[in-house]
Amino acid sequence: MTDLSKIVINKAIVNDSRILTEISFAAKRHWKYPDSYYDLWKDELTITKDYIKHNIVYKAQIEKDLTLGFYSIVENKSDLYSGETFVKKGFYLEHLFIRPEYHKFGIGRLMIDHAKKISRNKGIGSLLIFVDPYAKGFYDKIGADNLYDSKSSIPGRLIPVYALKVV
Repeated sequence: MTDLSKIVINKAIVNDSRILTEISFAAKRHWKYPDSYYDLWKDELTITKDYIKHNIVYKAQIEKDLTLGFYSIVENKSDLYSGETFVKKGFYLEHLFIRPEYHKFGIGRLMIDHAKKISRNKGIGSLLIFVDPYAKGFYDKIGADNLYDSKSSIPGRLIPVYALKVV
């Protein structure tokens, strides 16, 4: 299917906001969550031009006009609560989304390797990750450490928090 050697990872530009948002929603919808969840996730799944400007955002492309997925790294400068979710100070792999039709081809691992390289270059030693429960297997395979479960934006639901060493 996809020849990984032909995939290029480039810094996202503000004009990518629409396509990155489409990918984030499509990837999340792959897991068939109830529609009501997407109302709660609307802001966090929407990738704005400002988000791209102020964070580390990269996209994986197979052809100049076909974006397969993207990832983002954000810095949380202090401990805080987002609703009932406690968010520790640190750097986070906030998004890693791939178009569902391109799942299971190694693109996620390719983007993780890229994110680790970018993080090392910026002096970031590890990335925290709020992991979708359906993605736990992926993060286990890439060697991320499951730290604890956290309250999520969905009432009564817990999600795992992982740490990925990048050094």
